[in-house]
Amino acid sequence: MTKKDQSLVLIVGDQLSHSLSSLRQADKTRDVVFMAEVWPEASNLRHHKKKVVLVFSAMRHFADALGKAGWHVDYVKLDDVANTQSLTTEVARAQARHSIDHVVMTEPSEWRVREALAHIEQLEDTRFICSHASFNLWAKDRRELRMEYFYRDMRRQTKLLMDGDEPQGGKWNFDSENRKPAKATVVFTAPLKFEPDQITLDVIKLVEARFAHHFGTLHPFWFAATAQQAEHAFQLFLDHGLARFGETQDAMLEGAYFLNHAMISAYINIGLLDPLHVCRAVEERYTQGKAPLSAVEGFIRQIIGWREFVRGIYWLKMPDYAKVNVLTATRPLPDLYWSGETKMNCVHQAVKQTRDEAYAHHIQRLMITGNFALLAGFNPHQVHEWYLAVYADAFEWVEMPNTIGMALHADGGVMASKPYAASGNYINKMSNYCKGCKYDVKQRLGENACPFNALYWNFIGTHQKRFSKNPRMAQIVASYSRFEEQEKSAIQSQASRFLDGLKPYVEG
Repeated sequence: MTKKDQSLVLIVGDQLSHSLSSLRQADKTRDVVFMAEVWPEASNLRHHKKKVVLVFSAMRHFADALGKAGWHVDYVKLDDVANTQSLTTEVARAQARHSIDHVVMTEPSEWRVREALAHIEQLEDTRFICSHASFNLWAKDRRELRMEYFYRDMRRQTKLLMDGDEPQGGKWNFDSENRKPAKATVVFTAPLKFEPDQITLDVIKLVEARFAHHFGTLHPFWFAATAQQAEHAFQLFLDHGLARFGETQDAMLEGAYFLNHAMISAYINIGLLDPLHVCRAVEERYTQGKAPLSAVEGFIRQIIGWREFVRGIYWLKMPDYAKVNVLTATRPLPDLYWSGETKMNCVHQAVKQTRDEAYAHHIQRLMITGNFALLAGFNPHQVHEWYLAVYADAFEWVEMPNTIGMALHADGGVMASKPYAASGNYINKMSNYCKGCKYDVKQRLGENACPFNALYWNFIGTHQKRFSKNPRMAQIVASYSRFEEQEKSAIQSQASRFLDGLKPYVEG
């Protein structure tokens, strides 16, 4: 006979929070917490080895912490002999083991998992500031969904950086002060790195044995695996990185992987840090006079603005959003995205950093690898899968809108009012990558010309009819229309020769 008054509380790998809604309603003396590592969830893509270690290690540490806090935890490891490698089947086996009818969980963050577990009671994920209902109400009847206006409403709701109904400093954002290139003499704060304990070492050994074919460099592994470690990493950023974060947050320097970025997005996304706690702590540093408003506002906007906005877009537009491709981009993603083997130094540096650290900051993702994919017309679904696989902080709800919408404009403007397309000039302005490149960033045509230049103008030409109707693109289209036909033809030929010469990716 089953125990109908008892619940099995299912927790998945990005729900590692003691404040989880399913835990808050559970009874520690009665209910059983269930967690499982299953092969399909870890290997559906060639996820970065460090990402797999981070999630599995954090899961095991969280289960250990729950046990020490008095919870009854049933945990199935990937290499357990009886593991069926199916989450639904493992849940059923756990129900049988504990004679429990009722299963409850906090709603999964991914559409596919939510649908697969639809038979389980799912509670709202209250770790997010904006609920599905609130976002849908905000989006209802709006002709355009723009993050800036959503962000202002989130500021009003949370009271972050507000003087009554007005933003502190008299402006809602300080983008103009936060987009400066970095000089080599700028002081940077390295993220706090942690020595793996035995739990993490066991996971590393597992990944070395079972995920050897996956992307990325595994050693050294230094990510936080517990909430306490993640908090220490965040405190280091507060003390040493925040004050200098703002003005160079868009900058790119060869060899300077982390600049003054907080490096906590992965910790927030798997539940080790609470987003509102993080924002309030950052706001407090401004109140104390320890960080400028421009840096604090820029940081908070990324969390209560972009992070909440992309989640809202994801759930509002799924499942059709995964298939959108309004620019009809069909070229296969080339091998260089996995190997980093290219003469384009900017792309080489971004992929190399991604391979080594499972990390690249938002401008490297948007304006290097994303911009190149946009200009080249790579298949948006393949690009999306690449981003989802290679970054430690990439989970579908946050990665898909940022890739398909923001970087690739494949949604036709749902996420952003214009495509984030740029020639080599932008990369040269914001980085020192061009100084070490085989190509000449100032040349548009010729053997030594920066590929971004011809690709940019070819992209404008290919889509000029669409973009001529876009107020933010019309001037660029008008500039292209004034080119001589001979130059347009030369640009198209240059772009085609380059793209045709790319080495295709062959799995394995």
